[in-house]
Amino acid sequence: MRALPIAVTVLAAALALTSCDDSGGSKTDEAGKTDKSASTDCRVDHVGIEVGPANAAPAAGDTGNVPVTLTNRDSTCTLKGFPGLEVHAGGDSTDIAPEKSANPVKLTLAKNDTATFTITYVRGEKGDAKTFDAQTLKISLPGATATQDFKWSYGPVAGKNEAADLNASVSPFQHAGD
Repeated sequence: MRALPIAVTVLAAALALTSCDDSGGSKTDEAGKTDKSASTDCRVDHVGIEVGPANAAPAAGDTGNVPVTLTNRDSTCTLKGFPGLEVHAGGDSTDIAPEKSANPVKLTLAKNDTATFTITYVRGEKGDAKTFDAQTLKISLPGATATQDFKWSYGPVAGKNEAADLNASVSPFQHAGD
């Protein structure tokens, strides 16, 4: 009869290990449905976002920096990687790519903690075919599609080879003050 308690213990341990996904955030019930309420990822509708004040590029060819600050307004959550950034002009849109050499770390934000990231861009010449005349910035958080929209008031953004290939990048998240 000793084999039964050991088998039950092994089965219980196996079930406990399968109750979380790889991120440790979502749970799966017996029917295979995922419970997203257990996720610890920060959600864009639960953070306050402040864009700027910026060190805007004053003329075509100059580099500008736009700091963005996120304040967690809810329970503890995590950020890892880069924000999703998209700029819009009329019916056109294009992404701002992550910094290629950056190594993002996982940040845990308690309620009212802040994190920042920076958008670096080269100002384009208005009317140039390689310039994207950005008007709106859409920000999303890793693993989500919901966005918050902000007015882009820092001038047109230069493209590398064409307007859709922006000469711009975004840094990974870091704790404010780091």
